[in-house]
Amino acid sequence: MKGVLVLFAWMILSSAQAQTPESGFYKREVLRNDGIASIYQVYVPLGYTAEKEWPVILFLNGYGEQGEDGEKQVGTGLGPALQNHPESWPAVVVFPQSPTGTAWHGASSEMAMRALAQTQREFNTDANRVYLTGLSMGGYGTWYTAVENEDVFAAIVPICGFVNPIQEYYPAWAPAGDAAFPYVAERLSNIPIWIFHGDADSVVPVDQARSMNVALQALEADVRYSELMGVGHNAWDYAYSDKAMIKWLFEQKKDEIGEKLSN
Repeated sequence: MKGVLVLFAWMILSSAQAQTPESGFYKREVLRNDGIASIYQVYVPLGYTAEKEWPVILFLNGYGEQGEDGEKQVGTGLGPALQNHPESWPAVVVFPQSPTGTAWHGASSEMAMRALAQTQREFNTDANRVYLTGLSMGGYGTWYTAVENEDVFAAIVPICGFVNPIQEYYPAWAPAGDAAFPYVAERLSNIPIWIFHGDADSVVPVDQARSMNVALQALEADVRYSELMGVGHNAWDYAYSDKAMIKWLFEQKKDEIGEKLSN
C-alpha cells in the first residue's frame, strides 16, 4: 500500500512538473499564409507558473536575423538581455522570425501575431499587459504591427526603427514623406511608447525617430524618447539594459480587459 501511495505521489509531481516548464527558450511552429510552417521561440520566465497571469512581449527581429532556422532571432537584442538578466524580465516572450526576403509587413506581421496568439493559448498570460518591441527592421515592424493591431498592445518600444522606407526593400504602408509621421501618431496616440535611437546611426537615420517623437508630442501622446549620444545602430544594447525602461514597460496596462487573440 505504501508503495502505491509513493507511486501515486510521484505521478502527481511528475504531472505538475510536465505542466510547468522550466525557464528558458522553447521552439514552436506556426503556419504562414502560404501554409509553410515557421519556427518561432517562446521564452519562459523564471518562476513561471500557470497559477497567475504573466505579461507577454512580442519581439520582432532585425534584417540580419531573418531566415528559417528559428535560431537567429534570439541571438540579438532582447534574447541576450533575457539570458544575461532573467530576473529583470518576468514575462513570457515570443520570438517569431521573419522569413528570408521579407520585412515585418503584411503576411510576416500576421504570422507574428499568430505566434503571439498561440502563445497566449499555451501559457497563462495577461491580455491587459501585452507589449511589442523590435529593432531596426523590427522597429519598422513595431510601428506597422502596432498600427494594424492597435487594440492589442499596452505599450510599444521601437528601437532604431523607421516609418518611411529607407530602401526599396521595405514596403511603404503609410503616406509618403513627412505625412507618414502624423498618420502613425494619430493611430497610436493612445498607446504608451518609448522610442530609442542612436544619434550616430549610419543605417537608419535618426530623423525617423525624431519625427515620430515630434508627431506624438503634438498630440500630447504618452511618449518617451531616448536619443543615445554617440551610439550607432546597436541602440538595442542600451535599450534592453535600461532599468528605467524595463520598470516603465511592466507598469503599462490596458484600461479595459482585452480579449485574447483568436486567429
